[in-house]
Amino acid sequence: MSRNTEPPRDRSKLGRREFLAGAAAVAAATALPLTVGAGGAAAAGARPNILVILTDDQPKQTEWATPKTVDWLVGHGVRFTSGHVTTPLCAPSRSSIFSGQYAHHHGVRDNGHPYNLDQHDTVQRALHQAGYRTGLFGKYLNAWQPADNPPHFDEWLLSAPVVYNDGQYNDNGTVHTIPGYSTSVIRDHALAFLDKAATDPRPWFAFVAPKASHEPNTPEPKYADTVVPVWNGRPSVDEADRSDKPEWIQNSTGTLATARQLRARQLRTLLSVDDAVQALHDKLAALGQLDNTLVIYLGDNGYTWADHGWSKKSVPYLPSVEVPFYVSWPAGGLGAGSPADHRIVANIDLAPTILDAAGITPDWAVDGHSLLGSYSRDHLLVEYWEQGVHQAGRPHTWASYLSKTEQYTEYYKLHTDANGQPVGTGALDFREYYDLDADPYQLVNKLYQATPAQEQALGIPALAAALAAHRAA
Repeated sequence: MSRNTEPPRDRSKLGRREFLAGAAAVAAATALPLTVGAGGAAAAGARPNILVILTDDQPKQTEWATPKTVDWLVGHGVRFTSGHVTTPLCAPSRSSIFSGQYAHHHGVRDNGHPYNLDQHDTVQRALHQAGYRTGLFGKYLNAWQPADNPPHFDEWLLSAPVVYNDGQYNDNGTVHTIPGYSTSVIRDHALAFLDKAATDPRPWFAFVAPKASHEPNTPEPKYADTVVPVWNGRPSVDEADRSDKPEWIQNSTGTLATARQLRARQLRTLLSVDDAVQALHDKLAALGQLDNTLVIYLGDNGYTWADHGWSKKSVPYLPSVEVPFYVSWPAGGLGAGSPADHRIVANIDLAPTILDAAGITPDWAVDGHSLLGSYSRDHLLVEYWEQGVHQAGRPHTWASYLSKTEQYTEYYKLHTDANGQPVGTGALDFREYYDLDADPYQLVNKLYQATPAQEQALGIPALAAALAAHRAA
């Protein structure tokens, strides 16, 4: 992955107070000037608006609940069929969206250390500095203190922990409870932000992040009893023999019955997201801004439905790292009739795409690539860190080489410490290899009891070397 040569900042001892002081200084001062160009559709006077809609814990195979979203963003845009997150955990994934960086570069490796994110290295800072009006509505970063304002946003409604009804919000600097269903509350504040475009000529960036479909997956009352389509699982659900998997997978207890219940709850919460997306669409249409608004929709991570007995995220298996991923921008060539895009794409590609559309050259190192160009990767690094010392039932830290045809994963004796920094011996603890062409449900770990000759035939030495290079880069 290409990166510029700006040296990384030391975040290892950055506390909340120091972070806030630094963020305020950055906001008050003029940072290094961004290069604002006239490439693509971002010529002077034609810079697009940017709308990012980020759901929480939404796996693929949930489009039944979002037909209006699909009609708009796929019917008038493009579906990326191979969309991924580079860390299947909320705060690291969101930090990758904001920064365009892998977690081992932006420093938010777990859900407990959001202040490790260098706010200079974010798309909202770049857009704000370039004259965009910026707004954040919904979930921001796990463990972010509700009283702390999110840097580089002009307006915000920052939701506190995942509460679906009558939640607490930081509403433009005032923390208070707002009655109502969270998706509707977030929708209404986002719509009010968009409404100001009728009188404010500046382009805008809106980050809209409902809590759905995160546990406890509480549906809006009108959808509480909605009947969802029957689901009979997939071969990875209730997998009979998990002896070739890590111990936390061997001991997991998810079943088809519990997965069906989880899936139904998630789908019902997503019905309200679909309504909110339709409302955003209708507002843009009324403002005459549908064509020149770049809209990106994805989940912050996937979720397993009792695949291998696991009903969570944080694991390298495909349902955990694959997400719905849609982009629409008619003025930029992504409109009606755009074909499906089968490239391997990821959350690290959002920031480069947004800045490319806005004609901005980032002044920090990014790992992703603009989706507006022709860049196509043949594999992706996916990574995860365990927070705190290892406990039974939790995955060890791992890193994975993932392509369309194979996946190689290494687990390590590492965890994050009180500062969110990796500690431990780093010793290799377990390995998995799946032939995704022959085994798309990842039932047979070909490294289990494999001989050195068999590993050589699978190409494991080369994969291990490539994975090590990615982690060190």
